[in-house]
Amino acid sequence: MSRVDDVRRAPAPREVRLASAAVFTVFLLSGVNFASWAARLPAVRDALGLSPERMGVLLLVGAFGSLFALPLSGIVVERLGARRTVLGFALLNAVGYGVVSVGVMLGEAVLVGAGLVLAGIGTGVWDAAMNLEGAVVEQRLGRTVMPRFHAGFSFGTMAAAGVAAVAAWWHVPVQVHLPVVVALSSVGVAVAVRAFLAGPVPTAPRPDGAPGTPAAPRGARAAVGAWLEPRTLLIGLVALAAALTEGAANDWVSLAVVDGFGTAHVTGAVAFGLFVTAMTAMRLFGTPLLDRFGRVAVLRLCAGLAGVGLLVFGLADQLWLALVGVVVWGAGAALGFPVGMSAAADDPLRAAQRVAVVSTIGYSAFLAGPPLLGLLAQHVGYRPALLAILVPVALGLLVTGAARPLAQGAAPDDDAARRAV
Repeated sequence: MSRVDDVRRAPAPREVRLASAAVFTVFLLSGVNFASWAARLPAVRDALGLSPERMGVLLLVGAFGSLFALPLSGIVVERLGARRTVLGFALLNAVGYGVVSVGVMLGEAVLVGAGLVLAGIGTGVWDAAMNLEGAVVEQRLGRTVMPRFHAGFSFGTMAAAGVAAVAAWWHVPVQVHLPVVVALSSVGVAVAVRAFLAGPVPTAPRPDGAPGTPAAPRGARAAVGAWLEPRTLLIGLVALAAALTEGAANDWVSLAVVDGFGTAHVTGAVAFGLFVTAMTAMRLFGTPLLDRFGRVAVLRLCAGLAGVGLLVFGLADQLWLALVGVVVWGAGAALGFPVGMSAAADDPLRAAQRVAVVSTIGYSAFLAGPPLLGLLAQHVGYRPALLAILVPVALGLLVTGAARPLAQGAAPDDDAARRAV
């Protein structure tokens, strides 16, 4: 047995196991915040009296906050550490949703948009920081766990979708429901981050234990350099396709079911719940698949499932069949983003900046893509518009090879990028 095998199979220290539980918790609470907003979109639309086109514009404005903040997230984590970054930006996310709630209460779309910008900044940096901490924990444990952390996000969305469905059934106003949820979530984050691994920049030791390990690149120069790495950019494209596939459902599946089949708001919330439940199941069961078959094979399977699910949902003329499509779509959308985060963090010395790049590329789709689909839905309807996601799904399928594990310390050079396709 090699020394690498000894390191990978050694029992995890207690502090790493506690950090793993803490990362799972902050993923879960991030999902709670997001889904508490996403599942109430039909009520927000009605309260503001917005058309699909104007609703898409509102969501696009909200996406700008995350798109602005994400490229800087690696530098922020380097300066503050994952613990303080997650806590600070989770609180900013809660403040943003508080402003959103006031805007909905007053019927002011501009105020809602301002709140979404703040919430988006909080979401983006919070997400990058918790993914980086998750990658470090995964490396310390020596086994694949990142999809399970993202399953925590999905558990959060499932629970929040259920609460939102009940709130919609009882006609609880968004401006009451949303602030209560994010306030409780913020308390949970403050408790969980205390178990994060210590240090301003979490890094994992290289398993070969080689002496003379170079210092991690830092600062703006390292951030720019990460954007010039072909492998990192291709991993970003994989994450982009997966994020758009997931984000489109988060933003539009409830409205697509309500408007496409003439059902009640509660049915839309149930459809959203089915999607996130399928994602959760795949993230739990996909972990052993990744360990057995590898990243590339599993990513290709997921891309195929996402394509089939989208086709069924977009073309079905019966509600039950469309809901089957939602389940398959959710399973296919489950693993692309977490696997992309793991692949970006293969070398712990450069993980912060590479995770920031992949997060930025992925979230550009996750946040900006679905609002643009709303503009398309204005002309063709929600379900036909969602079929446009098949294009990035196909592109992501072509470059899944970029996610092959990178040897510790190796540079993601042009040869590695060419092997991705």
